[in-house]
Amino acid sequence: MTDGGIETTLIFHEGFELPEFAAVDLLRSEEGTEALRSYYARYAELAGDLGIGFVLESPTWRASPAWAARLGYSARELDRLNRTAIALLEEIRDRYERPRSPFVISGCVGPQGDGYAPEEVLSADAAESYHHTQISTFAETSADMVTAITMTYAAEAVGIVRAASREGLPAAISFTLETDGRLPSGQPLGEAIDQVDEETQQGAAYFMINCAHPTHFEHIIEREAPWLARVRGVRANASTKSHAELDEATTLDDGDPEDLARRHGQLRASLANLNVVGGCCGTDHRHVEAICRTLLS
Repeated sequence: MTDGGIETTLIFHEGFELPEFAAVDLLRSEEGTEALRSYYARYAELAGDLGIGFVLESPTWRASPAWAARLGYSARELDRLNRTAIALLEEIRDRYERPRSPFVISGCVGPQGDGYAPEEVLSADAAESYHHTQISTFAETSADMVTAITMTYAAEAVGIVRAASREGLPAAISFTLETDGRLPSGQPLGEAIDQVDEETQQGAAYFMINCAHPTHFEHIIEREAPWLARVRGVRANASTKSHAELDEATTLDDGDPEDLARRHGQLRASLANLNVVGGCCGTDHRHVEAICRTLLS
């Protein structure tokens, strides 16, 4: 398992204001750091109770150079926050990991632009150069891997895989999908996965889907296709709303945890290699627990 929708949890349940949706900003204060510590501890305890592994995903989705500029961070501050984020996860692992519940620390990488509609489309080379800043920092920490969350087009994912490979870190790529099951770029998911694999010599450790409700992509995984074997993770939204609707929402739509869990049980019939589950927008520990218990039953 991994965690749920960290930003929506912190904003709507904990009452924090996150500039630019940046959870990493909380690491700049003791209060914020303690909130993150408590957030991860709840999931760590759940993993232990269930006796399953836990991918500790760092709160660094917005901790890359372009977003640092918007947030007013210097390059030194950005480097420090990425390192501090991994150190916090080390602390959680040291405290909660058990033999039957191994923990993996993942450095979370987010898109260079907007996670729903990028203002700029980078070439693979430009993406590799851009994301290498953050990934090279992770390589000097205890991060076991990197996970690129909410990728909107294939070229950026290619650049991230290449940058991670340069640093010797496994990379998971998680694409976000619109209500029609396609990437925001319009590319079908299968084509995007095949493109990344072709341009990186299958360099990605595995692929995921995130920031989409199962009703948005159930129809695209009903047909047998080789690329489905490369999808090992799902971090679904609680809400069936589109990205545009979620972007404008002022209240939290946390959906139905039990229905979301049931749909994950159905996804397993098509995604035979599914072994990493968590949540995205609107989800919290209730959703993740329900999903895990359904898949363990």
